Amino acid sequence: MYTMETLPPRRAAVLAFLRDRIEGHGHVPSLAEIAAEFGFASRNAAQKHVQALVADGLIELAPGQKRGIRMVGGRGPGQLVSLPVLGRVAAGSPIGADIGLDQQLWLDRSLFSLTPDYLLKVQGDSMVDDGILDGDLVGVHRSSEARSGQVVVARVDGEITIKRLERGRRQIRLLPRNRAHAPIVVEPHQDFAIEGIYCGLVRQG
Repeated sequence: MYTMETLPPRRAAVLAFLRDRIEGHGHVPSLAEIAAEFGFASRNAAQKHVQALVADGLIELAPGQKRGIRMVGGRGPGQLVSLPVLGRVAAGSPIGADIGLDQQLWLDRSLFSLTPDYLLKVQGDSMVDDGILDGDLVGVHRSSEARSGQVVVARVDGEITIKRLERGRRQIRLLPRNRAHAPIVVEPHQDFAIEGIYCGLVRQG
């Protein structure tokens, strides 16, 4: 069995590539991507390197997952979470829900205040004063309940938005964090639900 210090050069390069993609970019590469990176003739060659690294105890494979490679050591597999990106959320006027699965990312759990269940891509600038910018990926912890003052992902008449929740005695308002945008007042007749609580973000370069 090899250690990181005694690995053959090609296998060490595959390990470094995996670590860079998973821990540096939050992306688990496919066997085809590994093969393309190193000029392997087939995915089978990439698979042999992956299995060898598993046998060496340097990576783990999560059962039943197509891209279930996890790093051993460094940040540790227990600190990485696999999150689906489930479309867009409006930071501005609400937009229709987009539940198409765009991609899956592996991210460090420490990026978030709560463990998120999924990610949404922000569209708009109404939350910039809270540091939530257009194009950010926001982590969402599924919850139908939230306290006044929390940033939530809410559904209003079938449309999804991210705002700061304000519960008054007689009404609910969804507050932007940008003076250029007006609050959304939830009327009693509207279909309103809290989909989840904002728990952190990832800014893609």
